[in-house]
Amino acid sequence: MFISLDTILAALLAFAVTAVICPVLIPFLIRLKVGQTERKEGVQSHLKKAGTPTMGGIAILVSVLVTALIFARRYPRILPVLFLTLGFGIIGFVDDYLKVVLRRSDGLMPKQKMAGQIVVTAIFLVYVWLRDPACLDWRIPFTGGMIISGLAFRIFATIAAFVVIIGTVNGVNFTDGLDGLASSVTSVVAVFFCFSSMALTGEIEPVCAAVFGALLGFLLFNVHPAKVFMGDTGSLALGGFVAGAAYSLQMPVFIVIVGLIYLVEVLSVMIQVTYFKKTGGKRIFRMAPIHHHFELGGWSETRVVAVFTIITILLCLAAFIRFV
Repeated sequence: MFISLDTILAALLAFAVTAVICPVLIPFLIRLKVGQTERKEGVQSHLKKAGTPTMGGIAILVSVLVTALIFARRYPRILPVLFLTLGFGIIGFVDDYLKVVLRRSDGLMPKQKMAGQIVVTAIFLVYVWLRDPACLDWRIPFTGGMIISGLAFRIFATIAAFVVIIGTVNGVNFTDGLDGLASSVTSVVAVFFCFSSMALTGEIEPVCAAVFGALLGFLLFNVHPAKVFMGDTGSLALGGFVAGAAYSLQMPVFIVIVGLIYLVEVLSVMIQVTYFKKTGGKRIFRMAPIHHHFELGGWSETRVVAVFTIITILLCLAAFIRFV
């Protein structure tokens, strides 16, 4: 296994594109008054972030799209990954646009957003069934490469994919709550899938490298104190990438390991809301998603981001070592 020239070029090009776009995009977003709004009942230290431009995910999306398309002819398996990335990114863009440009506080209604996510997922699954149904097979972690396959299983896996894909996308979305958190965690996950693709000859290395490079470029402006936020445009697109890469490599089960932070973020919200309703206002966490729980416990933003990223690195190393 070795890192190909195409993989290196994809990462460098995506980094350069994002690094060039952001200094142009940020002033443009400021002029449009596309600013982040912070809830008064939220973390008080975040109130000073109000007005920071959001929708910076546009830079990530453009960078990944342009870079990956350059290699699409030689690596056609990146196309379905790109579709999920772009499809969910468009949903996020519409949601952001309604919220921060048209000043519709709720953006897309929950039913509208869910309907869009179901449609994008369904189109992806139809493509997979027609072009590469083996993507619905599951590699099982820590078994030395065992794969569950067969027609009956693929039917089950198709139904389960709606939960896995949409759950992953929303998990990344919930993770995007601190400066650089979603960017840092997902850049590590992108590296994991890049090396996994090389080990399995999955041929999606360019898009994985492009996401990694784009996120490094974005982090130049997104680390604390952030000059721009990615918004739903970026977080939903990144969720689509993670899910698309996992299915292209027959690794949706691995999301539970390498994307454990995403899962914990989603579960913390579900547990908090359920417990709050059942107990008439009591809480398990100081605030959900769980990164805010640690913030209110005295952790700085940079510490939360560092710890969550380190945890992801360790989980990715464990997952990679055990299946290669």
